[in-house]
Amino acid sequence: MARIDPKNYASFWWHRHTPGLSLMCADFTTQQYAPHTHDGFVIAVTESGGSVIKSRGLTDEAKASTLLVFNPAEPHSGSMGRSERWRYRSLYLAKSAIAAVGNGLGIEAAPYFMRNVCDDSDLIARFLELHVSLEEGNDVFRERELLLATFGRLYERHGCGGGRIEPAPHDRTLLRVVTDLVHDRFADGLLLEDLSAAAGLTSFQLIGLFKRCLGLTPHLYLTQVRLMNARKQLTKGLSIAHVAALTGFYDQSALTRHFKRCYGITPLQFAAAAARRDHS
Repeated sequence: MARIDPKNYASFWWHRHTPGLSLMCADFTTQQYAPHTHDGFVIAVTESGGSVIKSRGLTDEAKASTLLVFNPAEPHSGSMGRSERWRYRSLYLAKSAIAAVGNGLGIEAAPYFMRNVCDDSDLIARFLELHVSLEEGNDVFRERELLLATFGRLYERHGCGGGRIEPAPHDRTLLRVVTDLVHDRFADGLLLEDLSAAAGLTSFQLIGLFKRCLGLTPHLYLTQVRLMNARKQLTKGLSIAHVAALTGFYDQSALTRHFKRCYGITPLQFAAAAARRDHS
């Protein structure tokens, strides 16, 4: 983390799973950006406070819950204006990251954005969720799913030109191919690309297929399969850490978090109840 002063700082890091993708969390009390450009897309979400953005000869105000989008090589500047504090999260996509997103969406050309400020509450919430997930960095499948789903919506709703993102096909046969693969390899380090390749779809099409047919994302479906198998293993008296490793969870805490979120109790409570049942 690069500190400017005790109350004015920003942290910047490269995402380890996506070449060309970097992220920043900023919490400024004084900051002014001179006119500059980036070689790729810049996506920023204001969490609190605000700023004054200048681009294309126009001046826009980025208030709380505002989404900012800058095209590659687009000059822009920013300052805090009258704001006393400016907290925001941003993503920077260089050419390799733009190409990776395009490949996952099944398009060759990324769109161009005619406006720098997007007032889209749903999309803002999704980008915040994406940024937090990328910052945590402990679930590659979920990160990839969120990345493609969020950028797919951004491109479709606010982009101009570029490639057309094809919808997922209405085909339960393809869904069966993928769900069978999940049940066979749930304990492996499955990636979103593994599932989409098995069905002959782009990753974005796969996400659409799952939502249309099951009302779940691929990640949620995979998590459910892992949890069902974790329950079976817990009834055998195995340790929670061992069960987490056997069922594909990142670690014991990840299993516990997902287990409680789904069933309302911890794996330890479930295992204890199973043990009492077996000895009654």
